[in-house]
Amino acid sequence: MTLVAAAVLAAGRGSRLGGDGAKPLLVWRGRPLVAWAVDAALGSGLRPVVVVVGYRGDEVRAALPDDPALVVAENPGWEEGIASSLRAALRVLDARADVEAVCVGLADQPLVSPDAYRAVAVSRGQHVIVVPTYGGSPGNPVMLSRSVWAEAMQLRGDVGARSLMRDHDCGQVDCTGLGSAADIDTLDDLERLEESP
Repeated sequence: MTLVAAAVLAAGRGSRLGGDGAKPLLVWRGRPLVAWAVDAALGSGLRPVVVVVGYRGDEVRAALPDDPALVVAENPGWEEGIASSLRAALRVLDARADVEAVCVGLADQPLVSPDAYRAVAVSRGQHVIVVPTYGGSPGNPVMLSRSVWAEAMQLRGDVGARSLMRDHDCGQVDCTGLGSAADIDTLDDLERLEESP
């Protein structure tokens, strides 16, 4: 049986926030952002769920649920940018021959739903990369089939999976109504999200 995994990238600091806190630990509606993101990945039923931690990794790890489906990957090179976290997740999954694809989400997007993960995952086989859209705009989680992992492992810097899209057969799945890909980069973003219904 082949599996589709999920990964949540939660290693960054969030330098635009100011201070020395870790962005995944920002509290929204009483819980850290990373808890919302990981709950969505776990709730999707995709397995395993890899969470990549880096900056203040012990604190981020402590905010995660105790779930046997969860695998925590350390990214000591988190300062490089998102590509280093993607590589950390793929290194864990590459050793699992039963995992055929991964849906990659971000810790600073608390409104991405389990349904969005599932909608992207069921498109596996039709395209090697699948991107959800929300109201016509691309978002996360992005699905990467195993056939593009080696190329993804070559990415460097603050470059994510979308940089692979121009060279591959990519699909889109309309996830409008299945949450939102709104991300939190600043305290103003957090405040706006607090005020949303």
